[in-house]
Amino acid sequence: MTYQIDEIDRKILSKLVSNARTPFLEIARECNISGAAVHQRVHKLESAGVITGSRMVIKPAALGLNVCAFISVCLSEDNKYPEVVNALRHIPEIVECHFVTGKAALFVKAFCINNEHLMHILINTIQRIPYVQSTDTMISLDQAFDREVWVSEYKATSFRSSIVTKE
Repeated sequence: MTYQIDEIDRKILSKLVSNARTPFLEIARECNISGAAVHQRVHKLESAGVITGSRMVIKPAALGLNVCAFISVCLSEDNKYPEVVNALRHIPEIVECHFVTGKAALFVKAFCINNEHLMHILINTIQRIPYVQSTDTMISLDQAFDREVWVSEYKATSFRSSIVTKE
């Protein structure tokens, strides 16, 4: 099913991305439509897979997770990617996993308590997964910003694009 996103949908998405708790009636007033229309549009966006859920965002340091690391994972056999991803999925410190181009096959993001904890995860967990050949780790010193995907509100942004969205 293809869902065509219009300007009102973009406004709704923009409001929800900036604050997922924004009441539908507040969004409705800003879009000049009814609360029921916002509810119906959000439901259609969810059904079409445009919106895949909402969640609480927790600051890792508040839980004592003071080290954010990005780990490149090289595989001995790239076709074993699904098995390695399945093993990585069971490591709670890993919060993201991407299959990437370049020298490494996988790029993961992990949060650890401290450097000792990170070293334990690397040596005793990740590097012991079958088909993991090597890892290369970068520690984040500071997170400059974090945001959800950009949703353009053409009338509310200074950026204008000539990109045509495939319908």
